[in-house]
Amino acid sequence: MLKLQNSVFLVPLLCFCFVLIGDASVHEYNGVKFVSKGNAFVVHGGSEGIYSSTSDTNSVTDIGGDSYIRFEKITFHRPKEIANFSSRSIQAIVFEVEDRETVGGSAYGGQRAVCCTADLAKLGVCSEGEVILRPSKENPSWPIVFGISFDGDNEVATLPSKSIQITKTGMYNLYFIHCDLNLKDLTVKGKTIWKNPTGYLPGRMAPLMNFYGFMSLAFVILGLFWFSQYARFWREVIPLQNCITLVITLGMLEMALWYFDYAEFNESGIRPIGITFWAVTFGTIKRTIARIIILIVSMGYGVVRPTLGGLTSKVIMLGATFFLASEVLELVENVGAVSDLSGKARLFLVLPVAILDTFFILWIFTSLSATLNKLQARRIMVKLDIYRKFTNTLAVAVIVSVGWICYEFYFKSNDVYNEHWQNAWIIPACWQVLSLSLLCVICVLWAPSQNSTRYAYSEEANEDFHKDDTTLTLVKPSPTHSEEFRSAPEARPTQASNGASHGDMEEEKKE
Repeated sequence: MLKLQNSVFLVPLLCFCFVLIGDASVHEYNGVKFVSKGNAFVVHGGSEGIYSSTSDTNSVTDIGGDSYIRFEKITFHRPKEIANFSSRSIQAIVFEVEDRETVGGSAYGGQRAVCCTADLAKLGVCSEGEVILRPSKENPSWPIVFGISFDGDNEVATLPSKSIQITKTGMYNLYFIHCDLNLKDLTVKGKTIWKNPTGYLPGRMAPLMNFYGFMSLAFVILGLFWFSQYARFWREVIPLQNCITLVITLGMLEMALWYFDYAEFNESGIRPIGITFWAVTFGTIKRTIARIIILIVSMGYGVVRPTLGGLTSKVIMLGATFFLASEVLELVENVGAVSDLSGKARLFLVLPVAILDTFFILWIFTSLSATLNKLQARRIMVKLDIYRKFTNTLAVAVIVSVGWICYEFYFKSNDVYNEHWQNAWIIPACWQVLSLSLLCVICVLWAPSQNSTRYAYSEEANEDFHKDDTTLTLVKPSPTHSEEFRSAPEARPTQASNGASHGDMEEEKKE
């Protein structure tokens, strides 16, 4: 008895396309060439999460709440030298990811095939030269299949215009497939339009538009708090607070641009390259400046040391390298044709950013340890307290980041076909929330106030130490001759402190 096995020919192709879904609801094909997959020739036409059409007919009419995949001016072209015969059918196949096993099969557990072979045709299982298909168990009318063939010496075959209504929420895939060996150099031109009930934004990205709207509001609230404090105590502002102001401003611009990017994408179906480019660029600048600020603060710049000495060029070089690596990665993922990237190509772009981030983390915590030791030795308790809180905040952020990276890896490794596409937006959203949370904590710790200058670098490195001595003297006064007697020993700690201070300066010069 003939038994058709579940096809796995689509596994590599679906892995290739689902890990990075195409980022445009208008999918254009400009002379895309068919590639060999098994015994078939295939072009991947698109993969998107689509929500089902609005059930209320009036809603569909009034607000356009229908979901569909529409084929417009799809044409197939063959070279003139082989345009001398009538070809087999070239088929367009649309299926939901849960029905992927209905495409292709094999007899008696043998080698799996996409196209029906002569042996299978003799058994009456399928028609030779056609794609092996079985109806879906849930909906026998799916997958949707229709096609066209070349007649005589025609060089162009035009696929009939067609609109497929989506009545079930799912991840939908489109493939153009043919089984004719004589059409090896076949190409396809035209476009397909994919629409959700609320617009053209792909289902996986749809929640991100509202998310960036809320993030824009959150940055506005943070900005109002920070700028009001900045305006009140502008005379007391230190350079570090100016840097934080810049990061907040860049964050507000980034979130607003991302929102308008998705809003325009949802309205037109084509991603606006200009807005996307600037959203990516502002975001990359913000992340780079934020990392540099955290690093130099960890080194004690402006707090326990007036300059970075010889480390300035190294910090700038690390920041510039991180900016370039991040900018390239983000531009390729958001502006370029994401679905054209293979897993290895994306890994090639992600690895440099991950390595640079790791280097930042190691350098930051190493510098923090040295700064805390200096503050502890000098007994500058006000600065020591804020640095301890800063260190604890960074430690929590790193722990949460590592945990989320592990979850992201688990999520993607267990969702090869993007069946959980409706929850995929949470992955990038969490990183934005974590970044904003860290920025909020830093804003609270270093908010402008009438005492802001107490966190700045001072020539009197042991100011708190001397204040403590004065307080003790006032609490328990001594006779004049005793005070003079003790004046000589008290000079020794001061000299020691000055010696330590000169030692620190020499250390900075060496660095």
